Amino acid sequence: MVFLRTSEKAGSCFIRTDQLDGETDWKLKVAVSCTQRLPALGDLFSIRAYVYAQKPQLDIHSFEGTFTREDSDPPIHESLSIENTLWASTIVASGTVIGVVIYTGKETRSVMNTSNPKNKASEPANFWTLRKAGVNESASTLKGNQIALLSFIGFLQRDKTIPHSSNNCLTHGIGLLDLELNQLTKALFLALVVLSVVMVTLQGFAGPWYRNLFRFLLLFSYIIPISLRVNLDMGKAAYGWMIMKDENIPGTVVRTSTIPEELGRLVYLLTDKTGGAPLLPRSASTQREEQHAGTLTQNEMTFRQLHLGTVSYGADTMDEIQTHVLSSYAQVHPQTGGNNPSSTPPRRAQSSTPKVRKSVSSRVHEAVKAIALCHNVTPVYESRAGVTGETESAEADQDFSDENRTYQASSPDEVALVRWTESVGLTLVSRDLTSMQLKTPGGQVLTYCILQVFPFTSESKRMGIIVRDESTAEITFYMKGADVAMSSIVQYNDWLEEECGNMAREGLRTLVVAKKALTEEQYQDFESRYSQAQLSIHDRVLKVAAVVESLERELELLCLTGVEDQLQADVRPTLEMLRNAGIKIWMLTGDKLETATCIAKSSHLVSRTQDIHIFRPVTSRGEAHLELNAFRRKHDCALVISGDSLEVCLKYYEHELVELACQCPAVVCCRCSPTQKAHMVTLLRQHTGRRTCAVGDGGNDVSMIQAADCGIGIEGKEGKQASLAADFSITQFRHVGRLLMVHGRNSYKRSAALGQFVMHRGLIISTMQAVFSSVFYFASVPLYQGFLMVGYATIYTMFPVFSLVLDQDVKPEMAILYPELYKDLTKGRSLSFKTFLIWVLISIYQGGILMFGALVLFEAEFVHVVAISFTALVLTELLMVALTIRTWHWLMVVAEFLSLGCYVASLAFLNEYFGIGRVSFGAFLDVAFITTVPFLWKVSAITVVSCLPLYVLKYLKRKLSPPSYSKLSS
Repeated sequence: MVFLRTSEKAGSCFIRTDQLDGETDWKLKVAVSCTQRLPALGDLFSIRAYVYAQKPQLDIHSFEGTFTREDSDPPIHESLSIENTLWASTIVASGTVIGVVIYTGKETRSVMNTSNPKNKASEPANFWTLRKAGVNESASTLKGNQIALLSFIGFLQRDKTIPHSSNNCLTHGIGLLDLELNQLTKALFLALVVLSVVMVTLQGFAGPWYRNLFRFLLLFSYIIPISLRVNLDMGKAAYGWMIMKDENIPGTVVRTSTIPEELGRLVYLLTDKTGGAPLLPRSASTQREEQHAGTLTQNEMTFRQLHLGTVSYGADTMDEIQTHVLSSYAQVHPQTGGNNPSSTPPRRAQSSTPKVRKSVSSRVHEAVKAIALCHNVTPVYESRAGVTGETESAEADQDFSDENRTYQASSPDEVALVRWTESVGLTLVSRDLTSMQLKTPGGQVLTYCILQVFPFTSESKRMGIIVRDESTAEITFYMKGADVAMSSIVQYNDWLEEECGNMAREGLRTLVVAKKALTEEQYQDFESRYSQAQLSIHDRVLKVAAVVESLERELELLCLTGVEDQLQADVRPTLEMLRNAGIKIWMLTGDKLETATCIAKSSHLVSRTQDIHIFRPVTSRGEAHLELNAFRRKHDCALVISGDSLEVCLKYYEHELVELACQCPAVVCCRCSPTQKAHMVTLLRQHTGRRTCAVGDGGNDVSMIQAADCGIGIEGKEGKQASLAADFSITQFRHVGRLLMVHGRNSYKRSAALGQFVMHRGLIISTMQAVFSSVFYFASVPLYQGFLMVGYATIYTMFPVFSLVLDQDVKPEMAILYPELYKDLTKGRSLSFKTFLIWVLISIYQGGILMFGALVLFEAEFVHVVAISFTALVLTELLMVALTIRTWHWLMVVAEFLSLGCYVASLAFLNEYFGIGRVSFGAFLDVAFITTVPFLWKVSAITVVSCLPLYVLKYLKRKLSPPSYSKLSS
């Protein structure tokens, strides 16, 4: 809405946007002056006026409009810019405001920048229920064709609901592991049909062959691993529980339990930069608690360095500055009080002509005073009770006590500078639109009248202010800005460029401070030209800039300041770990280019030795083409590109840009709108087909988080939008390392092992059924009765197989120490057609051995073939689980013995199930036979033959070509 009026005397107010964009600094908004000047609030209804506003658009950093009042003579026209607007989802931090709403609902910038979330679920669940209904029942009792048909429809139903190609999965958001397992399940379904057809063909299509075909389909239906989905979903739930219970990453919440394996397959990590902690003076203990601030940075600025050309002050020499400031004011103040004439000489020396070299003390004093005056910071006083008092009462009391003063400005850099001047003795105590007051170390208040303010813009990269000292009536023009903009404005010097480079390499943000003394005549002349330029209707911006530029000549260079944006704890080691793990890191931020580049360097996102290619601003197709060609010629350098240039390049050269950017070790996109962030994620996924992860902490990162395969939200001080929209919510950026290296890796490897083992479990029993049917002249008779089949998939083998979710190949400490282990996962070798075929061969070998072994060894007691083969089968499964496990856990041992115990116990109860076919030939299982020595040794022999070769092969493989993790664990 357009800001018309406020209760604040200054005619401006602050808004807090932390819920909107995650930034904690307050933004200064200015009321339309023509409505602010009205005597009473009610007069708003008695005037005739209208607002002209541009049509709704995505860009959140600009607004153009005009305010026209018709009933005055002549009509008043005022131009409106972004600083005359108030935004939805923000909080007014001071006073009350009244405005006229221009955009609502879908037209607001925040809604236009949001996107619909996609469903990040595993495969659609509907077909499982269908198939379950069909198959379990039918396997236990052959109820004829209708059930066979039902389960068959179930399989077909399944193929329809699942996207076929991995590209299609972009719209579904299904986990990659689920898609791979789904491809294997389709292969198994095909095998089932082929096997059944082969059986019917070998029968010679005798009799009602189609009925036999369906009977075989049901007999071999165990090839399709129905319990796979159940096991995997329980596994995913278990991984989620482990992540939330991990004491090394406290406060982590898993919000999407269906995709923990995705954490183990990431290739691109897109992160936001911003974040913030409230900019208040704080004790060390609260600072520690509030460390979880932004994504990479804390938005917590600290003043690090002051350079005067010949002398430089760092963190450890700040007390010297304090002494200099103290001494210069001690000399000056008695003079201003007029009661000590003896102090006139130093006073005169200070304001002497520039030819005489100034003392260090006076130069320090000048620099500190300039920093204390040249800014847009407002001190805000809170009432002692802790509740924010009305500003009026605070102003009335002039309660300038230090405890309840906080500084507010649109940039945290400025607050850091003003807070630093306070620490060396020169304190900003009050400010309104026309004046500001400084308090000296001696406690005296100096008043300065603000004549003009030239705010910072991203084009000019500098800000200026003209002030008049009330006590001496001297007029001074102070200016500070980026070194690029200031180097041409200040007087010639030989140190500025070099020192700026040095500070930038340390990751500090630099500001150059300069001043120019003006005479009354010079100022009056400037003011008349300036106000004239401001009233012009055409090319107003250019004319105003030209007038200001006439002042910006030959300024006296005072100092260079270095401010550091503190990174969150352990950001550098975490980024380094992710880089070593083969993950490419992209930083998408709404910040200015210089800031983004600074943070990229200080966080080691870009290593010290790497070159940075800054993509020049482009507006047309031709420019984009030239710039892309220039970038193509560079090798191994990080790319820094702004949102506007990105938009142009994506419009004409989308494929080329993404291809080039993907080859970069690091990419920084600055001035990105929320929509652009999401668009970049989608592009990466479509062009590379690799898995992406987005990390963010503010409401402006929600679109990006939802667009990525895996979204991680950081719960900051700015609200919880990002963490609520994400799949995983963490409290600090450094937790990402453990989340991926340990939990992501384990989840993927465990699920791969679990999935293949469940398939093996179904294949082995189907192989036995096939051998059995072949021996019995291709009769479609079930080998095992229903209850044994159900028991086999559940009570006899479920616990050991499921205990694979506790398996780990290396200890968590190792996984973090050697992030290179993570690289192997992205190739997807733990679950591929190769590993799948190995498991199929194992299943066929074991199934064949078990069945033939039972038939060969027990010719005499053939009626006992079911008991023998089934016992050997259960033992084989338990031994195979033991063979697959890499690190034993006590629960695994419990599961193995528990299952064995259940089986032995059930032998006593289920004797009628151990016969063959419907009629068990009167051969009920006799306990006497089970306890005989021949039974025991023959079962043992079959089991050994089926498992021993695999143990030998595994041992040889580990000796001859050990996997990378085993080299570490040994």
